[in-house]
Amino acid sequence: MGLIREPKNVDFTVQSQPWTKEELFDFRKLMTELKAKNLVRKTQPKSKIKTPSH
Repeated sequence: MGLIREPKNVDFTVQSQPWTKEELFDFRKLMTELKAKNLVRKTQPKSKIKTPSH
């Protein structure tokens, strides 16, 4: 992959705004839920499905 050249008079730099306390709370809540969901998925035994050989 090569570099992307900026067209004249166009600036691709972005000034990000800090998150509000409400946004941080929502993000942390979402991450906690996703981690719990992934933990349950990892701890459940996977059923092995046997497929016939061709």
